[in-house]
Amino acid sequence: MIYAYITSLIKEGINKELITPVDRIYVRNRIMHLLGISSFPEDAPEAEETSIPELLEAIVDWAVSEHVIEDMLANKEILSANIMNCFVARPSVIQQQFKEKYSQSPVAATDYFYELSKNSNYIQMKRIQKNIHFKAESAYGDLDITINLSKPEKDPEQIRRERDIKQSGNYPKCVLCVENEGYNGRFGHPARANHRVIQIPLLGENWYLQYSPYMYYNEHSILLAEEHRDMKIDQATFRRLIAFTEQFPHYFIGSNADLPIVGGSILSHDHYQAGRYEFAMTNAASVMKTDLKEFPSVKAAILKWPLSVIRLNSANPEQLAEAGGHILNVWKNYSDMEANVLAYSEDTRHNTITPIARRRNNEFELDLVLRNNRTTEAYPMGIFHPHADKHHIKKENIGLIEVVGLAVLPARLKDELAELKKFLLDLPCNVASHHEAWALQLKATYGSMKDPATVDAIVEKELGIKFASVLEDAGVFKQTDAGIVAFQRFINAVNS
Repeated sequence: MIYAYITSLIKEGINKELITPVDRIYVRNRIMHLLGISSFPEDAPEAEETSIPELLEAIVDWAVSEHVIEDMLANKEILSANIMNCFVARPSVIQQQFKEKYSQSPVAATDYFYELSKNSNYIQMKRIQKNIHFKAESAYGDLDITINLSKPEKDPEQIRRERDIKQSGNYPKCVLCVENEGYNGRFGHPARANHRVIQIPLLGENWYLQYSPYMYYNEHSILLAEEHRDMKIDQATFRRLIAFTEQFPHYFIGSNADLPIVGGSILSHDHYQAGRYEFAMTNAASVMKTDLKEFPSVKAAILKWPLSVIRLNSANPEQLAEAGGHILNVWKNYSDMEANVLAYSEDTRHNTITPIARRRNNEFELDLVLRNNRTTEAYPMGIFHPHADKHHIKKENIGLIEVVGLAVLPARLKDELAELKKFLLDLPCNVASHHEAWALQLKATYGSMKDPATVDAIVEKELGIKFASVLEDAGVFKQTDAGIVAFQRFINAVNS
């Protein structure tokens, strides 16, 4: 069957326009070399599997069964990426294609690169389809809930063996570095042979656009700095984000905060996340509109959102970035102990911003989400971090994706929620101890139920309520009368 799998994979590569029929023999020979095959029958059949991910999986399984590679995830990922690299053009060709498409429209350019990234199996579409995703109503709009099941699982023996032979090294310095383009991979660093990036000049620097291999939303992309340098939020950040929306007006773009606890998982490499999706925060209403005295061409408003957001709009991108820089500088040094906000503990800074930029109605829009990472004995993981009563659902950092209204929840919840649903249906179950209080609360609220569809709907609704509450914990100025008054005090400081 290996010949059938290879024949069908090449056919799919032609169908997806990764290669042309002229490339067929060349690609076949390169794949044969990777698999240690020395000859190929002229009348090889086609396989029943028709998608590229399914055919790749079948080829890799064959390679394991024939002892071409060891049965370890890293080896399988490296082989899979190298096989698909036979179908992907060199970076210069892809860059030129992107440029030609961009001359038609920015949408045509990103559509081309997005399809290439999916068809080359760099974006792991088959794995992503395993994720559980739904929308949940909240007081802030329809929140997106995702239970992340796309990361491949390893059995304990594989984990032990890979740990024993894990290879260390400082090249590439991290998984975001531009040097990952075409990198073979090793134990401890992902395979990137089929990975390509697009150079995007921004304000005199080279940045690089790629798509996330495990997307959480439509066209989930990453814009990374050429230089391996720490994350930093400053006025230059705002100028870059706005400049990106000038080049790609159909994409939003945002940055994780640059401090621990309120930042994302990778603070060692300056990068942003972009995409083509409307989150609940995109359409959040205004609680209060306000003027910025020094920036008359910029409109400002406080949003009705569980985190503390100032939305700025202007047709003038420079004024918008300057206004954002001014607000950031005031916030970095702002303390309000009545609101539990302290700018510094000795030399340790606590205040920063999570920014998001987009185009709206021919104007530029910049959302500034105020963040504070201070901890106390009562809140050792952070005052403005998910509190302990929500840790059974979410205890990880609230990064950019969660900030805008998309919950990325751990895979354990799939099985744990199944047991919770059995409990609500009065069936034999094993509810995890950390869910017991929540399970009893739901039973007291809704009583015993017999309809599984009703239980599914209730659990989804309650997960949305939990996630909204998680975001409220992360909000510096709460959506209460006292919180809005405290928010107004900060606006007064911005205008003073």
